[in-house]
Amino acid sequence: MRIDPDKCIACGNCLPYCPMAAIAMIGDIVVINEDECVECDCCFDFAGCPTAAIEKVDLAWPRILRNQFSNPVVPTVTSMTGRGSEEMKTNDVTNQFRAGFFGLGVELGRPGIGVRFDDVEKVTMALAPHINKFAAVNPVTELLEDRTTGKIRAEVLSEKVMSVLVEIIAPLEKLPALLQELAALKTKVNTVFCASLISRLDENGNSPVVEIARQWGFTPEIRTKTNIGMGKIPPGYRGEAHK
Repeated sequence: MRIDPDKCIACGNCLPYCPMAAIAMIGDIVVINEDECVECDCCFDFAGCPTAAIEKVDLAWPRILRNQFSNPVVPTVTSMTGRGSEEMKTNDVTNQFRAGFFGLGVELGRPGIGVRFDDVEKVTMALAPHINKFAAVNPVTELLEDRTTGKIRAEVLSEKVMSVLVEIIAPLEKLPALLQELAALKTKVNTVFCASLISRLDENGNSPVVEIARQWGFTPEIRTKTNIGMGKIPPGYRGEAHK
């Protein structure tokens, strides 16, 4: 994103539309801090510049990742829109999280602070030794150079985006170690992040991850979500029960 200095009349209309505060008035002209801009298109799409001074630019690799991760309607490196996989919200259909396993989603960044991929790598490398796998249809997973170590491709590490979602699947016995890794990351990661745990309920209707999290000093907020009619049909499923 850029501002044409010949068209800009310094009205300031665009300033409040930047979620990263990357637009500033300098003298009698408005400028965009390219290093802080996450190419979310908010200023272009919503500010209503009276002189059309805000212009999109052709984004090359790896800067194009800023747009793909920060604008929810733009396809990512997975060719799908959105930061994560549909499986995390459609387990009744996809059966991604079987008994004895759990899913963990770590969301890094927010409007106003964002996140760079070198901080995302701190999370992926901390989690990798303890997990079963990274979620397959996830744009962060596509950027991993090595899925066994969690190392991200070097050329993208300095790129900044609005937020990302790291998704993993692991056996229940690995949850304490993962929680300890997350606790240690609080002093190492230069952005905000939160963790979501996903699991099947046991035969008594209880979530096994909640008690484990409490035992390790976390205070989980219990949330449930049921999505009807969403998700991919598992291989081999014929739907006889619904005929």
